Amino acid sequence: MAQANRRRTGRDGPLLTQRAAIVFLLAALVGIGATVLSALAGNTWPVAVSVGGGVTAPAVLFFHQIID
Repeated sequence: MAQANRRRTGRDGPLLTQRAAIVFLLAALVGIGATVLSALAGNTWPVAVSVGGGVTAPAVLFFHQIID
């Protein structure tokens, strides 16, 4: 019964800030671009998706650093 009253009113803000959304959007676009370019270079789709996933994490760090 103690959990029934756990509602926090007045805290219905966004889940992500605008900055975080932009960083994740740009990182996703970089990952998709790397996947497509890797597939066009002749790699199989599993390899291309692995390349895209491997590029996404450094892209998040990069855009986090440069976007202020």
